[in-house]
Amino acid sequence: MTAYMIATRLGAVRDAASLAEYSRLNRENAAVFRAQYNVTPLVVYGALEAAEGPAPDGIIILQFPSMADARAWYDSPGYQQALPYRQKAADYNVVFVEGL
Repeated sequence: MTAYMIATRLGAVRDAASLAEYSRLNRENAAVFRAQYNVTPLVVYGALEAAEGPAPDGIIILQFPSMADARAWYDSPGYQQALPYRQKAADYNVVFVEGL
């Protein structure tokens, strides 16, 4: 069953250099992530409009063939190398959810 990773940035970026390094590492590993985990980026900080509640500072939505693929990507050495830079750069909520 298709699964999605949804990351919402909760506030402003506090460390732009760390966010730039996170982005660089993910771009560097993009081909590997696509080949090994079949990840498809659907939303990466697109324009947003809040209909209810406060708007987050940004949203990322990635699609995976399954929850197992999503977790394998998240736990992969390539992503784990990048993750501390995102965590240093800003506060996020990250969830994995199965589709219909």
